[in-house]
Amino acid sequence: MKVLVFGSSAFPRWRNDPFPDFVYGLSRRLFQEGCDVAVLVPHHPGSKLFEVVDGMRVYRFRYFVPSSLERLCYGAGIFANMKNSFLARLQLPFLVAAEFFSLWYVAKKEKPDVIHAHWILPQGLAAAMVGRLLEIPVVVTAHAGDVFPLNNAFFRLLSGLALGSASAITANSTYTKSAVGRMTRKPVSVIPMGVDLALFSSSSASAAAAVRKKHGLSPGSRMILFVGRLAEKKGVKHLIDAMRRIARAFPACRLVVVGDGPEKASLVRQSQQLGLPESVVFAGSIPNRELPEFYRAADVFVLPSVVAKSGDTEGLGVVLLEAIAAGCPVVASNVGGIPDIVIDRKTGLLVEQKNPEKLAMAVISLLRSASLRRRLAFAAKRHVSGSYSWGRVARKFSELLSTAAGRK
Repeated sequence: MKVLVFGSSAFPRWRNDPFPDFVYGLSRRLFQEGCDVAVLVPHHPGSKLFEVVDGMRVYRFRYFVPSSLERLCYGAGIFANMKNSFLARLQLPFLVAAEFFSLWYVAKKEKPDVIHAHWILPQGLAAAMVGRLLEIPVVVTAHAGDVFPLNNAFFRLLSGLALGSASAITANSTYTKSAVGRMTRKPVSVIPMGVDLALFSSSSASAAAAVRKKHGLSPGSRMILFVGRLAEKKGVKHLIDAMRRIARAFPACRLVVVGDGPEKASLVRQSQQLGLPESVVFAGSIPNRELPEFYRAADVFVLPSVVAKSGDTEGLGVVLLEAIAAGCPVVASNVGGIPDIVIDRKTGLLVEQKNPEKLAMAVISLLRSASLRRRLAFAAKRHVSGSYSWGRVARKFSELLSTAAGRK
């Protein structure tokens, strides 16, 4: 089966790209399952227009001239980039046109049995048009960022058109499914993104110790970890607020923040204003292959996500899967698709969003109890291994794509 994967991000722009790569992870596993995979994603300054990555043919299309000014894709995502940049907003119609013509060209060249479009808009809409023109079935996968911020009638209309032409629709969590279900009468399957269990359980004790030493943690001190984009919906400011109480209970404790984004400067100022410059360490962006040693080094991983002003929130929380695969106990907000992964008091601790006091209490309870950390980490890893391994997820997608291709 020939699959043309069509996305806007979450695929490495170059080797050791630190940004999320779950579209790459799924595509690679589909290839390993025996699919002939080609990938079409936007170009980014510095990336190649064509290359073969792990056996997959990767095409990248330019959408603005000069290409060095391309600002719309990658980073925080299309809609967040539009909010923060006039140049990104200006580029939207060029991206839509480039997506359509590039997809038409690559589909004519590759002759896929099925197109797998990640995100409803604009990829799903372009795939719907090209799929109808070339009589190629389309599967659309929603990742939440293409659902929750799109709360006006125009975007809902376009989303309905994209979903109406799809042979199959998937969502990354039950929460995302409920939102997508309000846009279409077609059935929506929940198939999450997955995690590379072997990769994230591979870090050595010495590598973890090196991470702790590098970030100023002495033997016996506690390390709290956050990994993700420093944007509003990640709620990191509430975690920094919580650090005031956590630091009183564990003076040598440190919060290590891995990632970058539009809120970084304000978060650094916040930590300084609260008198926490030594307790909060901003480690910057880290290549994905180096993340396992950070997860292993941590005593607790925290994802304090919130519902942003735009309505956007966490569709799933892939970083939770990574932390759990590495054996790290987790604390997370009870929003979006997170409860699919974190079952309160069973696979982790869930707390009310935007509540630094309850967040601190949950983290402190884990730091004080090694037995609780071990129990939650063990149950969480069993849960993730059974439902979120890339092997299991890829097989589900392969079966769905094969069924869709057979309806041609």
